[in-house]
Amino acid sequence: MPSDLFIQIQEDMKSAMRAKSTELLGTIRLLLAAIKQREVDQRIVLDDGQIIAILDKMIKQRLDSIEQYQKGNRQDLADKETAEIVILKKYLPQTLTENEVSDLIKEAITITGATSIKEMAKVMAHIKTQAQGRADIGKISATVKSILEKQA
Repeated sequence: MPSDLFIQIQEDMKSAMRAKSTELLGTIRLLLAAIKQREVDQRIVLDDGQIIAILDKMIKQRLDSIEQYQKGNRQDLADKETAEIVILKKYLPQTLTENEVSDLIKEAITITGATSIKEMAKVMAHIKTQAQGRADIGKISATVKSILEKQA
């Protein structure tokens, strides 16, 4: 059974085809191709969380490309990547606020009972399921690390 997010992406593709929006259609097709590739490779049907992970990866790739294009004075290509990011971000869930991230970190440390940096992986595993696509996991990881270092 396809996930709700996958169904939404397919519906948006149909709408983009009807509207003859080539930029939107191209980006959605890239996303659907990435989803299908992963499903075929792993022989599974992706859920919303796994699709969000693909979205995160695609956005990070585009951010890297923008940086490279700007270094190479290719603003036209950087603008194209930026437009794709806007389209991809539309499918991500609501971004967590600073307070929500802080509460999530405290909750994860409490639930996992982590007391040292050695248990950081347990804490991050708990957080990642709830924050994927909603917050910068790298920043969260740095915060968790500093908290656990202070506790030790």
